[in-house]
Amino acid sequence: MNYQTWVPVYERILDDFGYSRAEDERARDVLAELVDPFDESRFDPVSGATVAVAGAGPSLGDQVGVAADADLVVAASTAAATLREAGVGVDLMVTDLDKTPATARDLTREGVPVAVHAHGDNVPAVEEWVPRLDGDHVVPTTQTEPRGPVANYGGFTDGDRAAFLADAFGAATLRFPGWDFDDPAVDATKRKKLRWAERLLEWLERRRGERFAILDGRREGIDPI
Repeated sequence: MNYQTWVPVYERILDDFGYSRAEDERARDVLAELVDPFDESRFDPVSGATVAVAGAGPSLGDQVGVAADADLVVAASTAAATLREAGVGVDLMVTDLDKTPATARDLTREGVPVAVHAHGDNVPAVEEWVPRLDGDHVVPTTQTEPRGPVANYGGFTDGDRAAFLADAFGAATLRFPGWDFDDPAVDATKRKKLRWAERLLEWLERRRGERFAILDGRREGIDPI
């Protein structure tokens, strides 16, 4: 995702949530001081692969087979722990460290890449946890302008960032186990984030020329980007 393509969408997200670009930039710079550039050639196997983008919704437990059958698995947040407990390997975790940061630590120490995202309100978690990770396996990301070792592949929530990252490195097909846009257990802020995740995935599928099954029956209700 070219940043110039992403930035108009990012600005709409900032306006909708009242987030601060300056705080996102500060978080990015904090992360940049803690990491080295990631060797993106390690994502070469993504090209041409079927990638399961595992969400952290309650349905994941019933859909682990979708992840197990994929060539590669990119897990959002707590989905990584759920899949590992089910015996399904994870090839990349995407997280802003708000949940299960110890899973991120363990994965990096096992040599599994973890995309660590810095944004305006998670600086304390970045400062606490990034030094505990094996830095060779940290993929530093931001939602604002990339700088230094910190990249922006597109996306907003852990889940849709995972999809944008897989797209950026040439995934042929994306599958979406564990996505629950209508989860009644989430609070109002999370529900709003899920609406944005839905919009971003609909945008991504149009850009890719692919139809994501997770959006079947929902497209008419999505406000296109």
